[in-house]
Amino acid sequence: MKRIYSAFAEDIPPYSGPKAARETYADLKQLSAIPGHIYTRPELQILPGQRRFSKMPWLVPMLEQLPPTSIGHLKEWGLSTVFVLARNYNKLVHVWESVTAMAVLWHPHTNSFIFPEFEATILLEELEIMLGLPRYQSGEEFAISCTVEQINSWSILAYITTKKNDLYSMTSGMHVHLLPIAQWITSQCKRKTTNYTAISKAAAICICGVILFPESDGAISFGNLSIIDSISKGMKIRQADLGFLYASLTSAALGGPFNGSVVALELWMGMHIQFRAVEDLTTECKTMRNHSLAYVGGGLHMSTRAWCKMAQVKGIQAWRQYLRSLTVADFDMRPRFMHGRTIHLPQRTGLALRLLGNGALVSYNLDRCHLQCGTARTVVPLLSHFPPIQERKRGDAQDERDMRSAVVHWEGCATSEIQAEVEEDDDAIREYVEALRKLQPVGGNI
Repeated sequence: MKRIYSAFAEDIPPYSGPKAARETYADLKQLSAIPGHIYTRPELQILPGQRRFSKMPWLVPMLEQLPPTSIGHLKEWGLSTVFVLARNYNKLVHVWESVTAMAVLWHPHTNSFIFPEFEATILLEELEIMLGLPRYQSGEEFAISCTVEQINSWSILAYITTKKNDLYSMTSGMHVHLLPIAQWITSQCKRKTTNYTAISKAAAICICGVILFPESDGAISFGNLSIIDSISKGMKIRQADLGFLYASLTSAALGGPFNGSVVALELWMGMHIQFRAVEDLTTECKTMRNHSLAYVGGGLHMSTRAWCKMAQVKGIQAWRQYLRSLTVADFDMRPRFMHGRTIHLPQRTGLALRLLGNGALVSYNLDRCHLQCGTARTVVPLLSHFPPIQERKRGDAQDERDMRSAVVHWEGCATSEIQAEVEEDDDAIREYVEALRKLQPVGGNI
């Protein structure tokens, strides 16, 4: 159901300045001072954990049996890249040491990575390009996938099957299991039924559950099931996916499980940190053969004849040391696929946007990463007055007001275009770095 969100703009309390932000939420802490942060717990093994990222023998055979009409539906819904990544999922090799080392630098209060000379984060616009997700323009905020009502998983799965035994096998507790859904798809394909839309919806649940919203033991939550189901209705899911990834990085940084899209994180790391395209390179990069970048298309595609800067970085300690000493020159602030792209920014400094998801509202402080966004900042912007992650309670009146408020902020957000090169003021950078040093982790030699 569509709502006119702008009508609720008057309900949003005015932003009362940096002082209120400091009083409402604690000032940024050093990573080593954050209780439970893995920066001070080098012995902790947070990844991969359980079976949430293991190979799934049922995935590729199921996808290979999909009829062309169902594959066409997936393409219409903007899941072409996700489909290709899922078909090649068993070929991908995740470098858990690098993912863990990145989680060590994640700040749970700012939702950004704290490097020695700068902050960086995964931008919404980067995520939609990396995963080929449908984009929305200003004025299409009503198309952001979210719901304020209680989620009934059976009503969503009933479009696939109405047999109670099937529904019982697909659900347990607050989760939906992917294997029984894949088995249902396989049975439908073998029988050559013409229920193409239902098969497409079931396949979307499987591939998005593996690539975008992975959770333990091949299952997804009811909230993420609702997000995936909305794709076929023309809704945009990039906010929910990025919010889920942010929340998973925060969980990992505090010693909990990591359930986010490791594929998206490794794509981001590959473009910004690991690989460089080289025109005359004759030797094939063995690391690239099993990297997600080898299977995405468009402007993000990179040949396996690329230069891997981290080919000699082996083991968790080496990765941590490399990332902790990463300089601005070593980080590709503006990869070629982002040149000329318009990004969304907060209306003004200190007023962060919030990512809308069915599980939580997640603070989006991309203006802190001014070198990455190309927006001039002479000092590190203060923390938003929003909490980093606000758990949602669907069906609650306050939750509905919060969701409407977040959408109104997106309606009024500013935009900026990323240039290939940006002229920087040396004095401004010096002042920025000096301010950022106050945020740097101290103690705990890991």
